[in-house]
Amino acid sequence: MKLALVTAYPPSKVTLNEYAFHLVKHFRRHEEVTEIVLLTDDTAANAEIDFKEEGCKVTVQPCWKFNSYKNLFSIAKAIRKSRPDHVLYNLQFMKFGDKKVPAALGLFSPWLTKLMKVKTTVLLHNIMETVDLSSAGFTDNKIKMAAFNFIGEMLTRVILKADKVVLTISKYVDILENKYNAKNCVLIPHGTFEIPEEPSYELPEGPLKIMTFGKFGTYKKVEKLIEAVELVRKNTRQDLEIVIAGTDNPNTLGYLENVQKQYRHVSNITFTGYVAEEDVPVIFSESAMVVFPYTSTTGSSGVLHQAGSYGKAVVMPDLGDLSILVKEEGYKGEFFEPESVKSLAAAIETLVVNKAYRNKIAKTNYQAATALPMSVITKMYLNTFNDQLVAATQMAVAA
Repeated sequence: MKLALVTAYPPSKVTLNEYAFHLVKHFRRHEEVTEIVLLTDDTAANAEIDFKEEGCKVTVQPCWKFNSYKNLFSIAKAIRKSRPDHVLYNLQFMKFGDKKVPAALGLFSPWLTKLMKVKTTVLLHNIMETVDLSSAGFTDNKIKMAAFNFIGEMLTRVILKADKVVLTISKYVDILENKYNAKNCVLIPHGTFEIPEEPSYELPEGPLKIMTFGKFGTYKKVEKLIEAVELVRKNTRQDLEIVIAGTDNPNTLGYLENVQKQYRHVSNITFTGYVAEEDVPVIFSESAMVVFPYTSTTGSSGVLHQAGSYGKAVVMPDLGDLSILVKEEGYKGEFFEPESVKSLAAAIETLVVNKAYRNKIAKTNYQAATALPMSVITKMYLNTFNDQLVAATQMAVAA
């Protein structure tokens, strides 16, 4: 099978690039995949495709640009040129731009690919029905919210024109099947990027590092985390370091710079900036816990799966998709009320002062992560692709 993957890809900074890296890394190990064609945005021309492990050939064709109005046609042209057996789109609603028109136009691409008689699967990481538009930084205006929701519904119907639409959370499948009468949805969990050997759960000497990881400024904000850790410091007299790993959300550029200025009086805070793929294991392994200072959620959490794979306890709000992941995939965490600094501080303090309990959660999360490695996830995709090819062959014979 020659597989094309339409996606952002490192060194691109466009969303979902890291997920694509791990998809490719594991797809290429399966014998039935003979070649992978990466149809990337233009910033990924020097994509990281030199894998150490044996696997199939990977080629890169930059063919779209973030916020370009031409992506629909440039992607179709690249697909026609590469002639894949199957195309997988790695998508969320703002994949092709943060401007409304190019973002929407890009989402017509899977439908066009299907019309070109190429088998097409969309991996959709979020759905509009579960996104809090205010918290996610889109709008607080009720009229604009109604317009966004209407447009979101129309675009969802367009995406559902693909042969298959993969969702990572069962709730998403239920919503699309019930609301849109969709018959082509498939549940494939997010999966865990890397499965290192089980850690010792011992931490390096020095302050306990309380880490958060992501793109900040919309529904992920760090002010309450900083204030909560300050409370824990006062209560416990423990040596604690706050590690804020990541960058601004594209919708809130300058956010972290302003936070640094606002809390310059607070000691022992590290702002790492962008964390390269090769540095991710270090920043997780050195941390005592991973905190999710979220006020809402917009999809399955890659950070939670990463925390599990490195054997880390987590502190998270009991809401939305995080709650579903805990119930469906077996993760554990210390929970807090999303808007309460005191509640967050209490959750962090529980893990700071009780090492045995912290390690118990960490071990549970490692076990949850190891249950769904990317090797298993990519095999589930290949089964889905093959089922489509078999169905198409049977239809052709019947005709």
